[in-house]
Amino acid sequence: MSLKRLAIGAVAGGLTAGVLDLFAAMITYEIPMPTVMKSIAAGVLGPAAFDGGPGVAALGAGLHLFIAVTAAAIYAAAAQGFPPIARRPLVFGPLFGIGIYTVMNYLVVPLSAAPFKPPAGDMMIKGLLVHMLVVGLPIALIVSRSLREGGPGRAPSTTRSAAGSPPPP
Repeated sequence: MSLKRLAIGAVAGGLTAGVLDLFAAMITYEIPMPTVMKSIAAGVLGPAAFDGGPGVAALGAGLHLFIAVTAAAIYAAAAQGFPPIARRPLVFGPLFGIGIYTVMNYLVVPLSAAPFKPPAGDMMIKGLLVHMLVVGLPIALIVSRSLREGGPGRAPSTTRSAAGSPPPP
């Protein structure tokens, strides 16, 4: 397995899931994108982040995408070390999303400078579903694809015999 292919899958999966998650947060919480991004920056800057401008929003977006790419790299490493993870993205992706949701909401955010109250009721269910389907699943699908020959977005190459026809199965 190529480390380059693994890294490409982690970056592509993380960026895809990160952007999708930003839009899901905007829709779920019914707030503008800059507010979503400032709420992420509040993890570092505290409540003052909400008074910040575009630079603070950019910081929040950067932090969010960094976390998403890091999560995808963890998934990629796990999938490389335990191949069934790569072969079953429809199973392991949503499970990974539950793991991300749990770590972020019950470890990372409470330890950050962000104002925080644990999600409950409908918001917890929505958050779990978003992390299963919008975060974990895209990471799993893209990383799994990258671990197969060709990488994300590229068709697998076929080995041809000297005569130009594919080898027998």
